[in-house]
Amino acid sequence: MSLLSRAFAWLFNRPYLLLALTFLFWAINIVLGRYVAGSIPPVALAQVRWAGASLIILPFAWPHLKRDWPAIRGSFAVMLLLAASGIGAYNTLAYYGLQYTEALNGLLMQSIAPLVIGLWSLILFRDRMTAAQITGVCLSLGGVILIICRGDPGVLLHMTLNIGDIIMLVAISCYGFYSALLKKGPRIHYLSMLGFTIPAGAAMILPFCLWEIASGKVMHATPLTFAVLAYVVVIPSVVAYMFFNRGVALIGPNRAGPFFHLLPVFGSIIAILFLGEQPRWYHGAGYALILGGIALAQLSLARIRSFGR
Repeated sequence: MSLLSRAFAWLFNRPYLLLALTFLFWAINIVLGRYVAGSIPPVALAQVRWAGASLIILPFAWPHLKRDWPAIRGSFAVMLLLAASGIGAYNTLAYYGLQYTEALNGLLMQSIAPLVIGLWSLILFRDRMTAAQITGVCLSLGGVILIICRGDPGVLLHMTLNIGDIIMLVAISCYGFYSALLKKGPRIHYLSMLGFTIPAGAAMILPFCLWEIASGKVMHATPLTFAVLAYVVVIPSVVAYMFFNRGVALIGPNRAGPFFHLLPVFGSIIAILFLGEQPRWYHGAGYALILGGIALAQLSLARIRSFGR
């Protein structure tokens, strides 16, 4: 086994690192999605993202798809639901919502994802969140709010919902459903999962993309738009989804859910490094609450009790 293969095998058995990298890649994707809102129509961005990702993943996935096809066919309805919710609906709606919502609102919408995942897990499989998971989610959500409000909770009183916020809530509900439903997916190679869901999701987006084009919304071809498209096709699509699916497979959706709270952490770090924002006390306090909440959510009840002995 080559050094690269050994490194990849090591990484693929580190769920917490996989999930942390996933949300770093997705945080950059959200920043870019807002940045090019006036240059790339939202459905076109989703269509190019997943069509491009399909071209990348299919050559690698094809041998595994052929081998795993009986298992895929046996869970065909579940696989179509995964493609529709996690690939087609979530990203298209999220990009569309980013055309209208404010940054504060968008981050708050994303931060309820762990609760949505827990709700879908309860509805679909009767999986209840443990006391540690609920406490961890609430603790890390408090850190998110602290960062978003810049240390002033009064900011929340002046926030209002608009159509973009509602669309983002629907998008997050779709992704919560996808995250919970991964538990029901067939036991197949990770490339088979991506090789089916990504092209299927891209195909589901196509009619809406054609409608968007017919309505007169077109992409402005600039070096910036091509650079953004290159990033979203490869990193948050192929790499991040591979990492996320593997992380959920290793620790389950409820324990993976609190990692969504890393989005505002990475988003604020990006703003500090590249947009010239100054680090403040609430950044550090918020990070500590978020990381503490994620750590707490990973603990089982038995392990918590053992700490008190």
